[in-house]
Amino acid sequence: MTSAPAIGFEYRPSPALARLHVLVICLALIGVASCGAALWLKVCLVAALVAGLTSWRSRRPAVPAAVGWSAQGGWTLRLGDGRDSAARLVSSRALGAMVVLCLNAEDGRHALWLLPDNSDADTRRRVRMRLAVLASGAPEAGD
Repeated sequence: MTSAPAIGFEYRPSPALARLHVLVICLALIGVASCGAALWLKVCLVAALVAGLTSWRSRRPAVPAAVGWSAQGGWTLRLGDGRDSAARLVSSRALGAMVVLCLNAEDGRHALWLLPDNSDADTRRRVRMRLAVLASGAPEAGD
């Protein structure tokens, strides 16, 4: 590949993934409610689940509003408050129409799920192609 153009796209969380999270939480609550444990233990388990979810959500970094992958391989996240944050690709997975990017940024770790309901097919295709080049060890533009 002689040149790899920069890739930039707006990002929003996937509604389907949010619904899946709600479904998993409801199944966990149903599991606790239907188990044969004593009532006091069920209450403690539900309280622990709610406390864990609250703690996890409060420590989570803000969802980026836009993402950029420069031709030289650097990542930039545009956060919701308008600040730009440099990031580094830690890992990635491409499974069918889905691409998952794990990025370490100055404000924390971000997992970006690119699905058909929150990104267009062309953006996912371009990201998959550049990830394949990166995985093959071929030098990118500017290297």
